[in-house]
Amino acid sequence: MTTPTNGNGLLNGAVVAVAGAAGPAGRATLLRLAEAGATVVAADADAARLADAVDAARYAHGGATVTGDTVDLLDLEATRAWADRTEKEFGRIDGLVHLVGGWRGSSTFAETDLADWELLEKLLIRTVQHTSLAFEAPLLRSGNGRYLLISAAGASKPTAGNAAYSASKAAAEAWTLALADSFRKAGGEEGPQAAAAILIVKALVHDAMRAERPNAKFAGFTDVNDLAGAIVDVWDKPAQEVNGTRLWLTPQS
Repeated sequence: MTTPTNGNGLLNGAVVAVAGAAGPAGRATLLRLAEAGATVVAADADAARLADAVDAARYAHGGATVTGDTVDLLDLEATRAWADRTEKEFGRIDGLVHLVGGWRGSSTFAETDLADWELLEKLLIRTVQHTSLAFEAPLLRSGNGRYLLISAAGASKPTAGNAAYSASKAAAEAWTLALADSFRKAGGEEGPQAAAAILIVKALVHDAMRAERPNAKFAGFTDVNDLAGAIVDVWDKPAQEVNGTRLWLTPQS
């Protein structure tokens, strides 16, 4: 893979998969990856929103290869099949960006609804388990692979009303760090040739949110475009430097 150290061609020749690509963060990430030269393989459960996000990335970057696939990431075999199809079609996989999100909370700890946990365990943990298991081997074969989890500051500083959400995010982080240890062990004395890392935000903000709440300050929030830039920049650092790390995009709590 050609990896220039600056300019828009950082990911020339790379193939990057994006899970949960249809939301605002996904749209920004598809655009930025395409701009950086990557072939982008997007997946989401919402076919209509995914098609719109893929078309937007293609339109913004003429000539970019951006594809969409409706995948049930709660199904391990379906997720493995997505990884297998992607590697077979494009010959390699150099990244998996995990953007599957969801939030449920309550006013107080006592009011926590365990149904929220049941939902978030699927969205925020099970999908991470499935994508990491499906993509570990292709990312190792890449020689410069990256598995990137987007997490929240609340995982390390949970609040009373966010017990289910924070616990789910913390579990997803732990699982991702276990993948990082697998990459470390696979690298042996030479060090890891692939990296798993966590990008941490307080919360995300995008233009539509600002338009809906023009007087809100969104203090500490990360713009989805800044997140997308940080995602691409992870390939600009050696795997040994980023493997097993938490990259804070908001003041560390």
